Amino acid sequence: MYAIKSLKKLALLGAMEKTVKLSSSEFMHHISTSSKTAARVLKQLEEDGYISRKLVAGGQIVSLTEAGVTLLKNEYADYQQIFCKEHPDLELYGHVITGLGEGQYYIAKEGYMSQFRDKLDFKPYPGTLNVRLMEQSAQMRDNMDLMQALFIHGFNDGERTFGGGRCYPVEVDGINGAVIIPDRTHYPADLLEIIAPVKLREALRISDGDEVKIVVKNPRNCR
Repeated sequence: MYAIKSLKKLALLGAMEKTVKLSSSEFMHHISTSSKTAARVLKQLEEDGYISRKLVAGGQIVSLTEAGVTLLKNEYADYQQIFCKEHPDLELYGHVITGLGEGQYYIAKEGYMSQFRDKLDFKPYPGTLNVRLMEQSAQMRDNMDLMQALFIHGFNDGERTFGGGRCYPVEVDGINGAVIIPDRTHYPADLLEIIAPVKLREALRISDGDEVKIVVKNPRNCR
């Protein structure tokens, strides 16, 4: 149990995609314990092979090992068995808005594009459809977190590091696509970014202010 809780906190700090520097006194706040116990936990995680750790001035540099990531994925699979099987398709409604124009830049990166092709079975149009959820749908948005996500891993292109995220297969007015949720995002929770194999604005003949229906697929229907 100690390993799951601690690895989850480290993963939330970004230690799955990159190395993270932290001290025991910092980590103790994340696992609600003393600094001395936090230090022992990190040492035990290293001895058990769940993290790699290098002591440096002011703390340690930590990252999850393959064994650590596997342990978290197994835990996640167990929770899917518990929670996901009872959830039907989730229907959300919102209005099309203009985004910040960042989607085209990020999606076109081969480090992301190759994962989208492999995991979603389509090559996304280089851009996103931005939808602001209506009030009732915004209140239901958290239910999506109980459904099966497809994980997109971060990568380094030699010049900078790009973070990971999650995808949820959806249909937008009958067209297959996916909601993408970066691990680190400045967008509010009621705003969804959607990718699809076509430019949705043109395919659906929609523009800013138009209402769209987004169906998040039942995890039992997901690949």
